[in-house]
Amino acid sequence: MLHRLFPWDRRSSPTDPGGSLFTPRRQQGSGRHDRPDLYGAIYVSRAEVSAVAEWLAAFRGQQLTAEDFQRADGRVLALIAFDDGELGELVDLDEPGELEKRRLRPSRVATHARPVTQQLAGGLFDEGLVGFGWWSTLESSWPNVTLFAERTSGRLVIATEPRPLAIDDPVVVAAASAVGVQLSQPRSASRARRVPRPD
Repeated sequence: MLHRLFPWDRRSSPTDPGGSLFTPRRQQGSGRHDRPDLYGAIYVSRAEVSAVAEWLAAFRGQQLTAEDFQRADGRVLALIAFDDGELGELVDLDEPGELEKRRLRPSRVATHARPVTQQLAGGLFDEGLVGFGWWSTLESSWPNVTLFAERTSGRLVIATEPRPLAIDDPVVVAAASAVGVQLSQPRSASRARRVPRPD
């Protein structure tokens, strides 16, 4: 399974803006593997916590509230799972053999220098791949995947309904802890903790 975090519009079909399969190619360019001149990049993960943590990392050292999981246009951040069985085997850059085959050093895969990682992704696109796996730079045990949108169209199968994120969602709590983001607990949860349990 592949997990994706996306801004969900309940009124949208999967391929339209606000849908789980939509790729904002025109807005891309600064992401790790963005090459909007060649393709749209779909960032997913085999671990739910990684999909959430990649977004939360931008807020490291800050405190988030429930409102931060909603957008002014009414969209809400949601998780969805895809069955990737129709994609075929993806190149995994966490495999030493794949790095050796392409004469890649691990530091080139994990670097935060976007020109380097974008050039790497462009080269893999030129090989005719549909996407590739790589390890999260937040936690190396989290397996992430970058897909080339135009080559995966019609081959990603939606496996679950979108799940809107809540600030007390266990996946959100785990991801926030991993990247150093504080969460402001919902008021109802705070009250619940103050109410004594009946004997």
